[in-house]
Amino acid sequence: MTEPLPTIVLIGHGMVGQRYLEALAERGVTATHRITVLCEEPRPAYDRVHLTSYFSGSTPEDLSMTPVGFMEQHGIALHLDDPAEHIDRAARTVTSRSGQVFPYDVLVLATGSYPFVPPVPGKDAPGCFVYRTIEDLLAIEEYAKSRSCGAVVGGGLLGLEAAGALQGLGLATRIVEFAPRLMPVQVDEGGGAALLRTIESMGLTVHTGVGTQEVVVGEDGHVSGMRLSDGSTVDTDLVVFSAGVRPRDQLARDAGLDVGERGGIAVDARCRTSDAHVYAIGECALAVDGRVYGLVAPGYEMAETAADDLLGREKEFTGADLSTKLKLLGVDVASFGDAHGATPDSLDVVWSDSRSGVYKKLVVSPDGVLLGGVLVGDADSYGLLRPLTGSVPPVAPEQLVLPAGVGAPVALGPSALPDDAVICSCHNVTKKAIAACATLPEVKKCTKAGTGCGSCVKVIGQLLPAATDKGLCGCFPFTRAELYEIVRTRRLTSYEEILDGHGRPEARGGNGCEVCKPTVGSIIASLAPTLGASGYVLDGEQAALQDTNDHFLANMQRNGSYSVVPRIPGGEITPDKLIVIGEVARDFGLYTKITGGQRIDLFGASVDQLPRIWARLVEAGFESGHAYGKALRTVKSCVGQTWCRYGVQDSVRMAIDLELRYRGLRSPHKLKSAVSGCARECAEAQSKDFGVIATASGWNLYVGGNGGATPRHADLLAQDLSDAELVRLIDRFLMFYIRTADRLERTSTWLERLEGGLAHLRDVVVHDSLGLCAELEALMADHVAHYRDEWAETLQDPERLRRFVSFVNAPGAPDPTVKFVPERDQVKPDLAVLTIGGPVR
Repeated sequence: MTEPLPTIVLIGHGMVGQRYLEALAERGVTATHRITVLCEEPRPAYDRVHLTSYFSGSTPEDLSMTPVGFMEQHGIALHLDDPAEHIDRAARTVTSRSGQVFPYDVLVLATGSYPFVPPVPGKDAPGCFVYRTIEDLLAIEEYAKSRSCGAVVGGGLLGLEAAGALQGLGLATRIVEFAPRLMPVQVDEGGGAALLRTIESMGLTVHTGVGTQEVVVGEDGHVSGMRLSDGSTVDTDLVVFSAGVRPRDQLARDAGLDVGERGGIAVDARCRTSDAHVYAIGECALAVDGRVYGLVAPGYEMAETAADDLLGREKEFTGADLSTKLKLLGVDVASFGDAHGATPDSLDVVWSDSRSGVYKKLVVSPDGVLLGGVLVGDADSYGLLRPLTGSVPPVAPEQLVLPAGVGAPVALGPSALPDDAVICSCHNVTKKAIAACATLPEVKKCTKAGTGCGSCVKVIGQLLPAATDKGLCGCFPFTRAELYEIVRTRRLTSYEEILDGHGRPEARGGNGCEVCKPTVGSIIASLAPTLGASGYVLDGEQAALQDTNDHFLANMQRNGSYSVVPRIPGGEITPDKLIVIGEVARDFGLYTKITGGQRIDLFGASVDQLPRIWARLVEAGFESGHAYGKALRTVKSCVGQTWCRYGVQDSVRMAIDLELRYRGLRSPHKLKSAVSGCARECAEAQSKDFGVIATASGWNLYVGGNGGATPRHADLLAQDLSDAELVRLIDRFLMFYIRTADRLERTSTWLERLEGGLAHLRDVVVHDSLGLCAELEALMADHVAHYRDEWAETLQDPERLRRFVSFVNAPGAPDPTVKFVPERDQVKPDLAVLTIGGPVR
């Protein structure tokens, strides 16, 4: 009889909890232990550091930090929405809210922290929120829809992020901070003053040196204002408390574990609590140096320490660097080392420019050792200064704070850093470890550097060797932009012809690779009308060039089924068409979900069902939404002046016109757009590849925006355009992007890489500096004139329909592995969950 595997129970699945699981997997512990995770939230670990990016387009899925398949691959049993409620240390069991009892050999507490809400009257009234989880953000977003002003209690890191979120939701926003300056923990008085000036210039109202005495409630029982400690009263419809956090240690207290006088589960240098079988890591733990660390980097280090101790390895956590760099409300803010000059006899070297909102201070010892610093408004040098902390910089400290053009030039780069300098503080990665890699993806994979807060990525790039071969892949020596020109000018329509005529000598006569085939396929598809080629991506040789999703004109989901996304231009849909979608979903047993792009996704279709689903939808007037392709996805809209009292233009009509014009346009990456009917920006146009905002005189055009994991606000390209001028500029912009971008390069990245940036783009597409505009417009006109719906084209050709089967040798047989189970009156994939004892469902 085999001995049962020892069991590890992890309570909490936040960023630190997920890092602990990864540390166990990296050390082989997942193969020798049974691991159970109890998670309070309804979703796996996600990126709280970038939580606010949700309001600029990131979805909860974009924020996820749990790789797809990670739990199953390592046999980890994850229980969502089922927090631990009781620990029995004598029996070594944990009881969850659902009543399940989990025995453990090792227990790890990663319960994190909770928001501190000042005990003021009215704090629990409807309209009061905290800012901690995705669910908090969803609740704030919903409540703010019918409100006009909001207030944030707390001017620290999260407080400023919350204020930016409220302002982004269209609320007049004020910040109330009890300390005499904003971000009192990170910046000094001078930095706080610079930050205050910049934030007030953005239209936010800031109250410092005052506290909240009461949340005033109106006759309807909802928040109507706040009474401050100076006796003043301010109007507000919504209050977000962001006044700091407290360690979540109640579970440990109830279990009799030692806790600190001011909270936090007491641990030793190996993250062990007063019970040798229990560890505590992250924000819930009181470290051996007497601190509770609220940053992610120390939490990661604690997770690795606890994992190492499990194996008897010598690793200790005795304290951590509190350096941080953030962009708050668009302002770069960073602090590192002894930022406040607490070291005896320390000296300050300061540069302050109130006109530009830049403040830089370095703290040095009398003998020149860099002790710390504060950077506000310009934190580009943070990645170099932080690793130099504790050493004498190779140049005078004043040269490190003076802007370019003032004083002697400074040639200080990453090469000046010692090999043991820590470049990535989130994962404690040194310059030497990074220099051993050749590319940024290799660095991220091998060391995890650059995968945390992201502040080190710029320095990492400077440490890596410059790429000498700019070729697309091992098959072609040309970039994607160069291949586009070759295909366009030589009118080539065959991948084989392109590879044999222009590929690397060793690749000619071969089959190509997974990089160049879809890239060339996309180029041919985008130029098809001009080249005289078939625009249908599954015709002949083109079919072999497509990515997985394009093979069946639908998105493959995790259980092998597919999703169907019909186009709903501008988000406008008739009741009759809504009924058709409902009937199709019901008749085929599909899961339905309204998306952020104002469409309706239908999930769970098998390959053989796709044509029958399309037939029903096409008959009702729908067409492909191209959710599967690198093409235009959606053009969102608000209701505009037709319905909204704030609207100044018909945003719905414009969104429909643009979506129908650019539908099916194949590009280097997906394209998203939006049209807002006024400056309140309800359609979030500034987070799109091209966004349009109405003005009293016409339309403003913004380009290069992006949501997702790396949000970027779009740049204003032109303003007060007529309808015709707007369409003409978008035509030029899109075709210039398609012509010059790299493979899988979003417009945001392309615009930042483009030599000359926005100014050059404006010269090209507005002022026609390269004489290309007529050609770009002609290319777009060809696309518009030759557009055909891929679903309808497929349905009309029996030969094309033959590919839509699960098994080529058994055309009518469904895939038996694609199964579903009920959930919330719909279906979800029936996927096996791998555990040590074998798969369960």
